[in-house]
Amino acid sequence: MTIALLVFIALLLLQVPIAFVLGISSIAYLLGIANFGLLESAPQRLYSGLENYSLLAIPLFMFAGELMNASGITRRLIHFAKVFVGHYRGGLAYVNVLGNMFLASIIGSASAQTAIMSRVMVPEMEQNGFSREFSAATTASAALLGPIIPPSMLFIIYGVGSGVSIGKMFLAGIIPGIILAAAFICLIAYMGYRHQFPKSEKLSRKEVIATFIRVIPALLVPLLIIGGILSGVFTATESAAIACGIALVIGIFVYRELSIKDIPKVLIGTAASTATVTLLMAMANLFGWVLAFEQVPQFLVQWMGSITESPWTFLLLVNLFLLLIGVIMDELAVMIILLPIFMPLINHFGIDPIHFGVVLCINTVIGLLTPPVGAGLFIASAVANVKMELLIKSIWPFIAVAVVVLMLLTYIPSLTLWIPEMFGTLQ
Repeated sequence: MTIALLVFIALLLLQVPIAFVLGISSIAYLLGIANFGLLESAPQRLYSGLENYSLLAIPLFMFAGELMNASGITRRLIHFAKVFVGHYRGGLAYVNVLGNMFLASIIGSASAQTAIMSRVMVPEMEQNGFSREFSAATTASAALLGPIIPPSMLFIIYGVGSGVSIGKMFLAGIIPGIILAAAFICLIAYMGYRHQFPKSEKLSRKEVIATFIRVIPALLVPLLIIGGILSGVFTATESAAIACGIALVIGIFVYRELSIKDIPKVLIGTAASTATVTLLMAMANLFGWVLAFEQVPQFLVQWMGSITESPWTFLLLVNLFLLLIGVIMDELAVMIILLPIFMPLINHFGIDPIHFGVVLCINTVIGLLTPPVGAGLFIASAVANVKMELLIKSIWPFIAVAVVVLMLLTYIPSLTLWIPEMFGTLQ
């Protein structure tokens, strides 16, 4: 195991993609112990890690997001937010947060939202008097809502790995997502009052009504996804296919910005994004198999049990550990690698797996904003053309607020569990 650990650390330091780090480390371990029976089974483990019906939701939601970008739905949602809050002091910063909330109900990926919103909002905010680094920091921070507000790719992966209902995970993210968005808005309001942020001109009532009417088809997508899951008409996985169908119809026949010739490009983008995620999941399944063979989860259960018997102390230790590990690993890697280790621990301490899943997801997405590996920082810095050191300086207040919200959700489980408990029979 020592050789595999050294290989793992060396590859991380060389900045090899995490999927290859996991795969190469696992093979190095199997070669090191000269267990060729396990080595022969490795390809089967790679394939079996992806044999789950619920994982179909990942490419389908990615396809829905690509369709909405190509059909102008995302642009209309952002404009809708601007009409209602853009005229307040610091209004475009509020638009940034609300726009990310709308996109979160469609895309479910913080990295994708950071890239999309950085192209749209940063130039707009700078043109209206905001500094470029604050605009990029607001965009990257608000994109954290992507994996929390349903549908969420991280929730799908957690549900598959833990065995809990993906539908319940989606519902559990609603209140935490709203709280985090409200916390960012409060921070922006304070900073706007202190620094006298600019504000946009207020539109007339007629223009507001016209904008609302134009955006109704775009709003139907998230409403139908959540409404269908709540009513039991379709499962969380089936809702992804429904979202694709609605986005296709709206893009071609309602907004008429999407044509048949655009579909191949949309499919290629979906395939590339899906391949990145599924390769990581396959390699992580192999890595988790190696950890299980070495009985690492059992060792950690015994070790944590010797430190504390309090579930609240355990959750504090988990939060501290994940915030630190998020500095060097991205959110998907943390989720997939550590989930097999954490599940026996939360069973040992009697923690609700849905509550823990939300805490785990929020922890991992905060890591997107922490240097040196924070993917959100690099995306925002590159797309918005902002120096990394200036971006980091501007983003710390948002990270502090996100950590406060994380602790609030950790120790008040009802904020996470209230809506799922209302729909106890949901699958």
